[in-house]
Amino acid sequence: MKITLLFFGISTDLVDNSSLEIELPNKSTVASFKKFLMAEFPELQKMSSYAVAINESYATDNILIKENDVIAIIPPVSGG
Repeated sequence: MKITLLFFGISTDLVDNSSLEIELPNKSTVASFKKFLMAEFPELQKMSSYAVAINESYATDNILIKENDVIAIIPPVSGG
């Protein structure tokens, strides 16, 4: 299935892109997507943590990803 992947903050620099369309296996969960992501983009392992949002809502590891979902990789945010 095809999804749109968005990168924010430092993740954009690590993958040298802000958005991509990628193919995932049907019935992928957020947990399996995270494994795929680290294998496909090993530079992301330099981030200490990140959140995943699907269609603008934060997602937990057990959520199923659907065709045409928009998945955002959101690194930790700090500021003052």
